[in-house]
Amino acid sequence: MNPDATSRLGPLDPDHPDARALMALSEAYMGALYPAESNHFEPPSGLRPPQGGFWGLWLGDTLVGCGGVKVHTPADEPAYGEIKRLFVLDSARGHGAAKRLMAVIEAALRERGVTVARLETGIHQPEAIGLYRRLGYVERAPFGSYAPDPLSLFMEKALA
Repeated sequence: MNPDATSRLGPLDPDHPDARALMALSEAYMGALYPAESNHFEPPSGLRPPQGGFWGLWLGDTLVGCGGVKVHTPADEPAYGEIKRLFVLDSARGHGAAKRLMAVIEAALRERGVTVARLETGIHQPEAIGLYRRLGYVERAPFGSYAPDPLSLFMEKALA
């Protein structure tokens, strides 16, 4: 990714063919790292309003990254946003694409009044874990319907 090239970050339909192609690459990548029971892919329908949102990052006419959020409203705790489907093409990594996507996702949660962001990631993704830690995410116990998994790392960040 040429950092001087024109880029655009904005809302994206998770069913758009380019989004589906990135999600398929992500699923193939995760499938090579983890067994099926350790992969937790959110279907595109879960990333649409009113409970969700999805964004893309384009470099010129090429979609190079995407990410979404699903808002959960459990009865026993405040609402939280779960970061889902964050993926950036190899060619765009290391230039701030994931950081930009995370910033727009967190801003959208704040606008909705959601004060906590959570995520599940795999232990074999040190770059992703490093990014989340640099952005202020800290480890926590499994949340929602997740069961403990030695291949998963659960994290959260206060968005106040």
